[in-house]
Amino acid sequence: MNNKCLNAGEITASVTALANVMSKKLTVDELNLLSSVFLMLGDNLAAIAAVRTLNEKICDSDNSKQS
Repeated sequence: MNNKCLNAGEITASVTALANVMSKKLTVDELNLLSSVFLMLGDNLAAIAAVRTLNEKICDSDNSKQS
């Protein structure tokens, strides 16, 4: 088994546990703010990943045409 493989169940369980711990320590206003921040972070990471994927395809395509 490849040690680099991610386990989706473990990741989601960890994030759920973290959310539960945070919810006990923070006010509703703080939770709302953090929720917004993490949503923005997730959206930005998704956009960066999409651009990288597109660039890899474009660059690979350009490199194969030049060969």
